[in-house]
This record gives sequence, C-alpha cells and structure tokens, in this order.
Amino acid sequence: MPASSSPPAHPPLPRAVWLLSWVSFFADVSSEMVYPLLPLFVVGVLGSSKTALGAVEGSAVFIVAIMTAFAGWRSDRMGRRVPWIRFGYGLPVLGKTIIALATVWPMVLGGRLLDRFGKGLRSSPRDALIADAVSPNQRGRAFGLHRAFDTAGALLGVLLSALLLWWLTGSPRNGAATDGTEQAWAYRTILGVGAALGLASLVLTFLVRESEPVPISSRLEAPDGGAPPPVNDVMADGWMGLPVPYWTVLGMLLLFAAANSSDTFLLLRASDLGLAPWAVVLAYALFNLVYAAVSYPAGALSDRIGRWRVIAVGWFVYVVVYLGFAVANAAGVWLLMALYGVSIGLTDGVGKALIADVAPQARRGTAMGLFYGATGITTLGSSLIAGLAWDRLGPHAPFLIGGICAALALAALPIGRKWALRGRGSGVRSA
Repeated sequence: MPASSSPPAHPPLPRAVWLLSWVSFFADVSSEMVYPLLPLFVVGVLGSSKTALGAVEGSAVFIVAIMTAFAGWRSDRMGRRVPWIRFGYGLPVLGKTIIALATVWPMVLGGRLLDRFGKGLRSSPRDALIADAVSPNQRGRAFGLHRAFDTAGALLGVLLSALLLWWLTGSPRNGAATDGTEQAWAYRTILGVGAALGLASLVLTFLVRESEPVPISSRLEAPDGGAPPPVNDVMADGWMGLPVPYWTVLGMLLLFAAANSSDTFLLLRASDLGLAPWAVVLAYALFNLVYAAVSYPAGALSDRIGRWRVIAVGWFVYVVVYLGFAVANAAGVWLLMALYGVSIGLTDGVGKALIADVAPQARRGTAMGLFYGATGITTLGSSLIAGLAWDRLGPHAPFLIGGICAALALAALPIGRKWALRGRGSGVRSA
C-alpha cells in the first residue's frame, strides 16, 4: 500500500513575502548609503553639536512613530496595504535629495523627516501584509527572511558607500587626505547616489498585490497549540480592541527601547575613537553583515523554542555591547559592531513576530503601527538624552546610560513574560 503524501514540514513562504523582501533589499541599499554618513556629515561638515545630531535622529524616529501608528490603523480600516507601501517607498527619494543639498542641519532635519515620513507610511502595512500571508508557525521565518533581505541590502549599501568614500577621499594606504571642501563634496556625491538608487524599490512596489489572508482559524491559532483569542477580546475599533497580552509585550519592548538610542551615536563613537571615515562605514557594514546572517536563523529558532528566549539572549548581548563602547579603543570597535549585529539580529524580527502572535488579525496593522509608534517616541527621548549626555558628560556617557537601562529591561523580562502568558489564549509563545 503506497504511503500517503504529507505536507512538507516547512512549506515554502508565499510570493508576497519574497517580493516585499526584495523591495526592502533595494530600499536599504539606498538608505544605508546615506545613514552611516549622517553623523559625519552633520557634525563634521555642517559643524553641528551632538545634541543637534540627537535632535535630527530622534525627531526622525518620532515622525516614523506618528505616521506608522496612523498608517497601520488606516490600513486595517481600509482593508488595503499596498497603496501605503507604494507611497511610503516613494517619499524617501525626495527626502534624501534634500539631505544631499543641505547647508545647515535644519535642512538635514527636514530631509530626514520626509524620508522617515515615508518609512512610517509603509512599515505597518508592509508587516501586516507579511503577517496576513502566512500561518502563525511561519511568522518567525517570514519576518526573519524579510529582515535578512533588508539587512543584506543595507550591507550592500554600506559597502558601496565605503568604496565611494575611499575612492573620493584618497587611498588610506598612501596617506592621501582631502581638505574640508573636498570631503564635503564626497559626502554630497554619495548622498545623491543613494537618493537616486531609491527609485529601484519604488518601481518594485508596483508588482506587489494585496495578499489573500490565510484562513481565520490559522491566523488566530496560537503557534504553541493554545486557544485563539476570544471574540469578545476584539472590540469594534482601534487600539482598545487589542488584548491584554499585547499591551504586556509592548510594554516590555518599550522598556528596552528606552535604552536604545540612535545607531548614529555608535558610528560617531567609532570616529571619536580614531577610525577614519571609510573605516567607520566599513564597521557599520560589518554590523549589517552579522545582522543579515543572524536574522533568519533567529526567526526560525524562535518558531521552535519561543520568542522570549531568543529576545533574552539578544538583550544580554546588547548590554555587553553598550558597556563595551563606553570603555573601548579603536581596535575594539570591530568586535563590538559584530556583536551589535548579533543582538539586533536576535531581537528585531523576533520582536515583530511576537507582536504578531498577540495581535488579532483584524487589528494587526493597528498593532504593528502602535508598536512602531510607541517605540519611536521612546527612541526620540533616548536619542535626545544620548546627545545631551555626550555634550555635557563626555563620549562614554550615552553608552553607560544605555547599557544600564538595557540591563534593567533584561532583569524585568521574566516578569513581563509571566504576565503575558497569563493570557494564554492570545497566542503568546510559551517558551
């Protein structure tokens, strides 16, 4: 008697997930040509303070916060994700062009806000579209794949930026150097090329179609076999329709976000410790390489052993990294940036998967938007504090503060997990 066929243990991810991953890949090639140059451009070329840098990056995260929350809620109400995604990948092209032409830091702020406005429009609908397209037991892999593509694009963008910077400012082997005018021209050239490359992701969004969600029973089923959330836990409208475990998970992620200031301070610290501009960008490339390598395995691992354990390891590594940056020398920057890639690779996609686990399908865009929004507002505060601490107390201060705050979040993680798991019907992973 022939053996009956059975479905594969790991069914392939749907086309929508792959296509959105490629869109993010090309968007990050563009974005990450620009991002690692911002602290060097704002502080070194425009002559602004660290507090101004914190204001630029904190405000950028804040606008993402507001727009992401709004776009997630509206995409739920409209039942459409794709228009938000397309518009969100188009605006950054204009924003990056403004940055390339900036002569004072408020112009950088304006361009950065426009860039991040687009990110805010697209992030929640895009993540909700990914979550709609897969079953709960595929979420870790789906978000891990997306983060891996996103970060691989970031790696390529950073490498292109470093190569152009090395070429335009002179070979480090022969000691060639450039004056301030030539260095400013090099930065502006790279920023302009990055803006132009953003058009590729915009074109690809026109291949994206609305996903046909998986059956409602699959969407609401807990990944560990628990019961789906009761219908009366999902109210008619808005954030009040989100169950208690969602708010618990969100609170834990926000506690950690209070420790997580803008990555531009890591790059500025690397420069402060003596790395040349091209080496700072390469160190950021190392971060992205490790981040890309870790993201997908971390998501798959969280599908098997649970989100909480993976996040706990990532937060521990983060504490080590930030305390390390407070006392590091130039040689230590490379190890710390690699470890930072491990930390973010373990926590970024897995955190989104955890949010998706506890959010009802009908409120998933709202849930993602609130997550991004609240995280962004928290990061605004932490970035402003980091800039002020650097200017007032010295370059070690932001990292001591961030490391201590992250350690407190890690210590509170078991309590948050216990509270979240009291609502087992929400679909929270038990491990």
